[in-house]
Amino acid sequence: MPSRVLVTGGAGFVGSHVVDQLVDGGHDVVVLDSLAAHGGHPPPWLHPDVDLVADDVRDPGAWRQAARGVDAVCHQAARVGLGVDFGDVTSYVGHNDVGTAAGLRVLHDVGFTGRFVLASSMVVYGEGRYRCDDHGEVRPGPRTAGDLDAGRFEPPCPRCGASLAWAPIDEDAPVDPRNVYAATKLHQEHLCAAFGREHGVPVTALRYHNVYGPRMPRDTPYAGVASIFRSAVERGERPTVLEDGGQTRDFVHVADVARANVAALTVDDPVIGPLNVASGTPRTVLQLAQAVCTGTGLAPQVVGGGRLGDVRHVVASADRAAARLGFCATEPFRPGAAAP
Repeated sequence: MPSRVLVTGGAGFVGSHVVDQLVDGGHDVVVLDSLAAHGGHPPPWLHPDVDLVADDVRDPGAWRQAARGVDAVCHQAARVGLGVDFGDVTSYVGHNDVGTAAGLRVLHDVGFTGRFVLASSMVVYGEGRYRCDDHGEVRPGPRTAGDLDAGRFEPPCPRCGASLAWAPIDEDAPVDPRNVYAATKLHQEHLCAAFGREHGVPVTALRYHNVYGPRMPRDTPYAGVASIFRSAVERGERPTVLEDGGQTRDFVHVADVARANVAALTVDDPVIGPLNVASGTPRTVLQLAQAVCTGTGLAPQVVGGGRLGDVRHVVASADRAAARLGFCATEPFRPGAAAP
């Protein structure tokens, strides 16, 4: 069981909750975080008992300083969200892929042999799991701009064009990233897995589903949908829901996500490979927006349209994380109560 843990991105949304739980559990924690999202200063929630290395994960020197003497690494640092357009590609690849490669090179150089937990994402699946009445399980192709403009939001069967029913997706499903962010998260998984195989290091990739809760980023197009809705409500504006609001997701509280990370770092038998981290209760994007508006006097505004790269339905099977980590989400669904 690790005693000193490096948490990259440990001042951020998910990372800071992981830090809190690790410190509360008696672990020594070092945080590597550029603090760029916080104006260059530690945010008020950063635990005072951590060793902070305020530097960029793309800098091998920062990793070399932060990784000294650690027994485990929890790699949360990443640029997240769908992005504005393809012009963001170099930033995503730099922060996510190059930053990860820099860290793995340093861990290679220092002979690291502890556990490595990676924050991955459900976006690596692309569309979720679907079944056609006539053709069984199928993989629909990406939706087009014409589909979205015409209000054809549900992906049809690629063989007969019939309507499909979604089902929970498990970790053995084929991966099919459909935007730049998704491609970088999958590449992170591949880089870390290659490192793990070569060095005998157990690498667990936690595929987060849609995370919400305290410390969500505010007023940024790179945030998740829960954060975007909450920012709108805090401005006194109605949340804008794309498509018809029927997109199905699994919204999981950040405290549960942090518990999954701590479990992956401390469980007796380390898990090698991916695990879904989810609540196990699917909801639509419109239901999320309505919950965020609870008690505000506001109501979501459904506007149609959509964003290329978004998928229609992706809902997790959380069975493997329950079996391997003993992890089950316990936090109630209250996105409107997520304090800053």
